[in-house]
Amino acid sequence: MLSQRSRYALRALVYLAGRAEPGPAAIGEIAEASAAPRKFLEAILLELKRRQILVSVRGRSGGYALARPASEISFADVIRVLDGPLALAPCASKTAYRPCDTCPTVTDCPAHPALVAARDAVAAVLEGWSIEKAVLAVSPLEAL
Repeated sequence: MLSQRSRYALRALVYLAGRAEPGPAAIGEIAEASAAPRKFLEAILLELKRRQILVSVRGRSGGYALARPASEISFADVIRVLDGPLALAPCASKTAYRPCDTCPTVTDCPAHPALVAARDAVAAVLEGWSIEKAVLAVSPLEAL
């Protein structure tokens, strides 16, 4: 399930990408536009900045802006930063693989092929859905 952190992050990124005004946006503006609690959103945006999805500018006209074009930021990028791997189980993850505690081996697990297929399908959709695509598909407040 998609966390509230990822939902707020995606709303904020779509808002930033769809803004008519160039330059960074203040945290208060982003929070209001994405219907997110300001303090909670600040922590989320700081994490996205640390992971080079956002940049911040200090000062009176400062705020946050996308670190790269919206077409180059996928939903999968954001979700992996905030929620971790897309796989339903660690044995199906490409980025954080580890054997499951309850299965003797991956080859003996009857669920493993389905879990890998589910991971691949989810990853294909989320990696193919960029922030730019979301801006073009719907208004920023309706994105999530």
